[in-house]
Amino acid sequence: MSYKFEKAKILLVDDMSAMLNLTKSILNTFGFREVELAQNGKEAFNKAKTFDPDLIITDWMMDEMDGVELTNKIRRDPMSANPYVPIIIMTGFSAKPRVETARDKGITEFLVKPFTSRDLYNKIVQVIERPRQFVDTEDFFGPDRRRRNIKDYTGPKKRAGEDTTPTQERRLAADLLKKLKKQTKDQTR
Repeated sequence: MSYKFEKAKILLVDDMSAMLNLTKSILNTFGFREVELAQNGKEAFNKAKTFDPDLIITDWMMDEMDGVELTNKIRRDPMSANPYVPIIIMTGFSAKPRVETARDKGITEFLVKPFTSRDLYNKIVQVIERPRQFVDTEDFFGPDRRRRNIKDYTGPKKRAGEDTTPTQERRLAADLLKKLKKQTKDQTR
């Protein structure tokens, strides 16, 4: 499927200028025109409040505030413009505990460095084509950590107290992801 990305807004966060510029160039090649840059999580959070990105791509390890701390702030802080924004985290460390930590902190997708432009594109497409509902509990807020969506499942609820009716927050998250998909879909008529 072909997408037009020129209307989608991306906040790109990395403390290494070379990586920031390289990734921005790749995103521009994909067609993204509105790419805001930040060099740490603190700066990124402040920019996210006014820029209101459709997608955040952040490095994990940064001084002042890292990518996981940024994600937590985006997801939980009342000053956040959009706690449902998809967040892709980039890191050179891909051990299972690290992936699980990212998942458990509300990261949408995990991108391992070094990555190719195809890897980055595939993660962006994953966010658009396979959005996940958000889960809000006392200990977690973020995309559902379960990847499989079995539509014909008729068994008992997987967790005690699990609500099966859509809440206003879930509808809002779904609407925001639909907006991103609509903005980027190629209108071939």
